[in-house]
Amino acid sequence: MGKTLNLLGNILWAILGGLETAVGWAVGGIILCITIIGIPFGLQCIKMAGFVVWPFGREVKRDQSGAGRFILNLLWVIIIGLVLAISHIIMGIVFAITIIGIPFAKQHFKMVGIAFAPFGTTIVDKK
Repeated sequence: MGKTLNLLGNILWAILGGLETAVGWAVGGIILCITIIGIPFGLQCIKMAGFVVWPFGREVKRDQSGAGRFILNLLWVIIIGLVLAISHIIMGIVFAITIIGIPFAKQHFKMVGIAFAPFGTTIVDKK
């Protein structure tokens, strides 16, 4: 039953804006990967695109170790991370207004952490 609900949730998510959001993340990642200095940031965008397109039944695991991750996340936050995290918070609030939108709001709130600081995160299937 859980896998069926996750599939239904992901299909509705894609229809209600998840697909467009994932395409935006992917295009941004490709543009960043064109430049050599932007490759690490572009790869994080592409990772986020994969998560955004199919979020139900998946979760984010975080490994905070490493000074390199800290510096890259700091640069990310300064450049775009804060804006992305706030946008997911706003969308989560908008979806949470209705009872039907609550599962979608939860997905947006789940994406706040990875949108804010993606380096050192891994997306895994829930067990």
